[in-house]
Amino acid sequence: MADGLKRDVFGTTKTGETVHRVEISGGGLTAKVITWGAVIQDLRLEGHDAPLTLGFDDFDSYPAHSAYFGATPGRNANRIGGGRFTLDGNDYQLDLNENGVSHLHGGFENIALRNWTIVEHDSDRVVLKIVDADGRGGYPGNCTILVTYRVHGDGELSVVYETTSDQPTIANVCQHAYFNLDGRDDTLGHDIMIAADSYLPTDERQIPTGEIRPVQGTVFDFREMASLKRFEGDTQALYDHNFCLSSERVAKRSVVLARSLYSGVSMEVRTTEPGVQFYAAFKLDVPVPGIGGRKYGPFAGFCLETQIWPDAINHEGFPNAVLRPGEVLRQETDYIFSKS
Repeated sequence: MADGLKRDVFGTTKTGETVHRVEISGGGLTAKVITWGAVIQDLRLEGHDAPLTLGFDDFDSYPAHSAYFGATPGRNANRIGGGRFTLDGNDYQLDLNENGVSHLHGGFENIALRNWTIVEHDSDRVVLKIVDADGRGGYPGNCTILVTYRVHGDGELSVVYETTSDQPTIANVCQHAYFNLDGRDDTLGHDIMIAADSYLPTDERQIPTGEIRPVQGTVFDFREMASLKRFEGDTQALYDHNFCLSSERVAKRSVVLARSLYSGVSMEVRTTEPGVQFYAAFKLDVPVPGIGGRKYGPFAGFCLETQIWPDAINHEGFPNAVLRPGEVLRQETDYIFSKS
């Protein structure tokens, strides 16, 4: 491009929309972002050869095989039991896009599966926008979502979501990157710390039961650095749960530290959000190559989805998930990388 900014055509959707890819660099990081799903397609740290996140080198693999790699799901990320909620005395039924019984990540044709618009693009920053129309997926209100990705400082990827609506609705977006800090086939050689005293047990549909259970004495206790290779009896512990960081949104603070014992790469997570969904990707089995020909099988990456607690609208005592006209839902998360 004449202005020196890096932007190219990454692919074309089935409906003929052009998917653009932009590159931003700063603070020792280089990120490539595509307009489809506001996906972080590739993330690199200076001095470390392997990509820090899972993704694909070609566009067609995303709609066909991506498990929300680097995407922005919503308008309500995570699960809503039965896809049902009541707001201001009105009952709503959302898409049942997970096994026909639950609502996941905003339903069919959610914002992670559609093309966003580039609003601003600087050398170290990109702003993308999408409008989720009234009635799409069953949601009330026209909902506008802006995301700002910026790489700066000392290895810092900053993610800011700003969501507004013209009717009362529920909203909760997040960055769904799968991290791998060493490029090995699985991440069980990683250690992690999560600053949460409690977590949310789930039922057979992975919907929170409503209980807020202490982590103490369980395999969910990551209050001190511990290996992802943890066992319940003879079986590797499987994580796809919300860890309760606070009861409401607060000033940005440090909540997670992860590191690879093999590469020396560490990642700190700072967020405003009351919860983090820790998913260890034990269900992954991608039939096509990932970035650089990598095979993505079980535990190939892990997600740290900073967000409102899942199914919050249906549980008294969970953080507020309601967004009203005139309000701005601002969700901020920083991922800070370093190499020893």
